[in-house]
Amino acid sequence: MNDMLRVHSLDAIAPLQLEGLGFHHRGQALLSDLSLHLDGCRRTLVMGPNGAGKSLLMRLAHGLLSPTQGRVRWQGEIPRQAMVFQRPVLLKRSALDNLCYALSVNGTPWRRRRPLAREALERFGLGALARRPARVLSGGEQQRLALARAWLLEPRMLFLDEPTSALDPAAIKAVEDAVTDFHHRGTRILMSTHDLHQARRLADEVVFLCGGRLLEHTPAERFFTAPATAQAAAFLRGELVW
Repeated sequence: MNDMLRVHSLDAIAPLQLEGLGFHHRGQALLSDLSLHLDGCRRTLVMGPNGAGKSLLMRLAHGLLSPTQGRVRWQGEIPRQAMVFQRPVLLKRSALDNLCYALSVNGTPWRRRRPLAREALERFGLGALARRPARVLSGGEQQRLALARAWLLEPRMLFLDEPTSALDPAAIKAVEDAVTDFHHRGTRILMSTHDLHQARRLADEVVFLCGGRLLEHTPAERFFTAPATAQAAAFLRGELVW
């Protein structure tokens, strides 16, 4: 395997500590007093009803937004990170050139960019679409391209904000397979989803939010079999939770 795509060594990923996070917008508290500790190489699935604060938590943890109270703190060297959004942000270029641009920003020597980009496209089933404009690809293809771009950056921490919410079953499976590949390579995953079946397939642990507050952070098996809060139990039954 190319050294750019090597499996990560087993050195520890610095723990991520969210300490008393709050986020207010126009006088409304969207997140309140949220504390969370993430360590190891786990797949942490963030769940909760609409408006619970899942996407906001992802952006705060990744550093795209600053909290209005509390802090985000890495307990050690800040690892390389990447984020895949519900709607991928792609350049007005070909699929191949989108990946080459990411490699250029990452400081990869220019002679290596196209071979590495083509290798990533093949890995994610996009080899035949290398010259196609990225923005005319289907939703599933765009999401796989975003994952290929993240793969090339070799993140130790990968944030995924509901990456399969608008995809068909085949595209969902492709994204889930990619998440598993990242995890096997030694990447910590923090992923939001509203799909209970997906969370059961992927999660090592679950973070459950409701009303902008953290109600549960627990191993996945325990969450799905014996939720600790009435809100989580109602959510798992498919009931509306406020």
